[in-house]
Amino acid sequence: MARAISKVAPEWWDYTTLDEALVRDVARLTLEDVAQLSRPGFQVHFHDTLEAFYLAEALEYVDAWRQSSADRPAGICGPIGPTEQLPLVAQIVNALQLDVRDAHFWGMDEWVEAGQPVPITHPLSFARADLELCFNRIDPKLRMPDSHLHFPTGDLDAYSRSFDSIRCVVMQGGQGEVKHWAFNDPPRRAGVWRDDPPPPHVYRELGARVVDLHPMTVIQNARTSGGGNVAMVPTQAATVGPLETWKAERVSIWQAGMHDNPFGMRLTAFMISKRIMDSAVPMSLLADHPNVHFHYYRRGLGVVATEMH
Repeated sequence: MARAISKVAPEWWDYTTLDEALVRDVARLTLEDVAQLSRPGFQVHFHDTLEAFYLAEALEYVDAWRQSSADRPAGICGPIGPTEQLPLVAQIVNALQLDVRDAHFWGMDEWVEAGQPVPITHPLSFARADLELCFNRIDPKLRMPDSHLHFPTGDLDAYSRSFDSIRCVVMQGGQGEVKHWAFNDPPRRAGVWRDDPPPPHVYRELGARVVDLHPMTVIQNARTSGGGNVAMVPTQAATVGPLETWKAERVSIWQAGMHDNPFGMRLTAFMISKRIMDSAVPMSLLADHPNVHFHYYRRGLGVVATEMH
C-alpha cells in the first residue's frame, strides 16, 4: 500500500506519512505510559521543575569537560534550542573555578545562505549564540581556546574527522517539530525516494553536510527565534550528521515542551522504544544507537487532546 502524502509539505517526507494505526497508538499514550518506554539502551527521565531540568542539562557539559585531558581530549556536542542551559554552564564553571582548557565543544549546526555559513554577525547565528550565552562568559583563565570550539562553518570534512580524534562523551540536543535532532530533517520526496523514504541504514551513512530544510523547520525557527518572521530564516543549514552522532558515547535529548508538541514528544519516544525506525521521522533512527536518553519537563509533556480555542 502506498505511503500517504504529507499533509504539511507534499514534496517532502515527514511524520504525517506514517501509518494511521501507529499515530492512533501514540496519541493515546499517557505520561505514565511514556515513563514505561525505557528499555536497555534507551532511558526516559522526568524533571519536575524547569530549574532542575536546565541544571541537569548544564551539568552534562561539566561532566563531559571534566573527563578531558591534554592526552585524551573529550567534549560535548551541543545545540541551540534549547539555550537556557548555556549561561548555567558558564556560571558553574566560574563558581567552581573549573579548569576546562583541555575540553572541547562541537556546535551542532549553523545556518547557510547563498551557499556559505552565515557570519557570526548574523542575528540568528548559532555560533554567536554559543559564544554570547556561554563561552564569552567563562573566565578566560579557565576557558578552552577557540581552537577547541568546533563549529560546522568551514571545512565540514575536518569537522567530521574531529569526532575521530576527540572523544565525544555526549551529543546533546532538542527535538524539532519535524522530529529532527540538529538539522537532520526528513528528505525530499523525489527521485529514488519518491515512493518510500530512504531506508534507515542509508540515512545513517549521512555525515556533516549542508541540507535543505523542511518547511516545518523553517516555520518553527521563525516562531522560536524570529518572532514569526519566516522571511528572515534561511532555508539551508550545515549540520552534524548521523555518522558523527553514532561516534558519541551518549545521545541526550532535552524536551521542555517549547520546541515540539505533546504528540511529537510521544511519537519519537514510542518509536525508539519499540525499535520502529523510519527516516520520515529521523529521530526514530536513534533506536539503533546503544545509549540514548530522553529528558522531559514533566508538565511540558502535556496531553494529546482536542481543545478548541
